Amino acid sequence: MQDLPDYLPLLPNALHAEILALREQNSRKLNSNKKGFLSYRLPYESVSHLRASSLELNGDVVRIGMRDDISPQDHQQVHAVLRGFMPWRKGPFQVFGIDIDAEWRSNRKWERIMPHLPDLSGKIIADIGCNNGYYMFRMAGHNPLAVIGFEPYHHHYFTFKTLNSFAGQANLHLELLGVEHMPLYETCFDVVFLMGIIYHRISPLEMLKDVKKSMKPGGTLIVESQAIPGEEPMALFPAERYAKVPGTYFVPTAACVKNWLTRVGFDKVEVFCSHRMSNTEQRRTEWMEFESYDDFIDPENLELTVEGYPAPLRVFLKAMV
Repeated sequence: MQDLPDYLPLLPNALHAEILALREQNSRKLNSNKKGFLSYRLPYESVSHLRASSLELNGDVVRIGMRDDISPQDHQQVHAVLRGFMPWRKGPFQVFGIDIDAEWRSNRKWERIMPHLPDLSGKIIADIGCNNGYYMFRMAGHNPLAVIGFEPYHHHYFTFKTLNSFAGQANLHLELLGVEHMPLYETCFDVVFLMGIIYHRISPLEMLKDVKKSMKPGGTLIVESQAIPGEEPMALFPAERYAKVPGTYFVPTAACVKNWLTRVGFDKVEVFCSHRMSNTEQRRTEWMEFESYDDFIDPENLELTVEGYPAPLRVFLKAMV
């Protein structure tokens, strides 16, 4: 992959030494000869010399390159590499003419968020839990100064690195870090996206405090979360799993998330969208062959999960610093 400029000079308040130390530690892991890393790193390296002639970032499908940009042999290799990065959770993408129908139709979430965003041009943005970077590429279509994705899983890390090796977006960056590393980025971000994260955290308020510290005065936070129906500010704490997901702790109502944000000190907190999840937006595809939404819901009662809990909503909130 071509060398892209580092974003750290743009963040004078960040703890550069600590971030660089973590980056070096992660680099040693990523470049080790352990099978778990080799199985993603070597495919990435096999195609990272290829370049896209064009990008389309403002449509539902993130389109990187065209079929004729690469030889038939390279096209076959790229297809094999992309298949090796399955399951694809976020999308859709088209890469050198290869259509990737991801589990989530993520364009729908982006359409709900877009009317509530500030102007992203020239902004420094954090996308916490960015997965394969679908939303980062959508943000890049609005000319931000920098988008820093935080993603602790090396599978998603190499998926994004592969996509951006083709796309060459110099304002997109990825760190193999998580939300727990936000204290290293004090007063750094104009906009923070925190989507699909909050219900996976044992201490959601502590996490929100760290996120708030990472933001500049006047900054905008977008929170998207799984939720349960109800008007009262309360949260479900599942005994073991929620919708078959073991790492789920507090599943709040929208009012509960609003109270969390307010009590942490965010301003102008508003719920701007709430909708039921469905198999039209999250489903199995040929690029995600494992269990999906239909497998998580009681087939006898679509209002309940397979564990008997209320079936999930997705809620969206906006807050200011």
